[in-house]
Amino acid sequence: MKKRSIISGLFLFVGLQLSAQELIWEENFEGDSLNMENWSYETGDGCPDLCGWGNNERQIYNEDYVTIKDGNLVITADKVGDAYYSGKVNTKDKFEFQYGTVEVRAKLPDGHGLWPAIWMLGNNINEVGWPASGEIDIMEFVGRKPDTIHNALHTPASHGDTENIETTRIENVTSDFHVFKMNWTEDAITFYIDDEKTYTFSPSEKNEETYPYRHPFYFLLNLAVGGNFGGPEVDDSIFPKQFLIDYVKVYK
Repeated sequence: MKKRSIISGLFLFVGLQLSAQELIWEENFEGDSLNMENWSYETGDGCPDLCGWGNNERQIYNEDYVTIKDGNLVITADKVGDAYYSGKVNTKDKFEFQYGTVEVRAKLPDGHGLWPAIWMLGNNINEVGWPASGEIDIMEFVGRKPDTIHNALHTPASHGDTENIETTRIENVTSDFHVFKMNWTEDAITFYIDDEKTYTFSPSEKNEETYPYRHPFYFLLNLAVGGNFGGPEVDDSIFPKQFLIDYVKVYK
């Protein structure tokens, strides 16, 4: 009887913890077009200011490669002639927040040379630049490393290099949807995949150089092709490929 009471109390505590979180924003990608009250397109190849978007990526972003279908955001990468095309959207100036829990349910594309990402940038990037703004990579996947998910953070202290990173292997990661979660507080950022903790970032000394995460951030969703991280070699036989995002939810 005592053991049962302890278990019941544990479930009650977990339930209270979950119910204490308030859903403050969600995007379920309903209807037949992107909700422009929440999202903006990023287009082009980054030139002249940031050609290849700073990573020698090959794709040209075009809004035609971003669609809504069957309750999913669909970002398609394709090769047309000698050019690669794909899509990228963000919530800059439309939805930005500071601290909370993020959940994104997504299905990743496979193929050598692809680089889908779910990430965030500080909303002060226009004023302070990158990496001073901070970057939070909730999920990065590169086709040349099958079954490997990357969680990473970029800070001024690391000069933007990928020093604060953890990789997690998931068998057949591209065959089904997975939930990528991040819990962000004043002192730590913790990542999860399907509710399994994968990485916690909490430097012992926290300042604007080591922890530039005490101001609002916004979302970015994109599918890159090639690049320094995606890999210089691209398998042209894989195209077209789709990155599917079912929902994005933010809790406080």
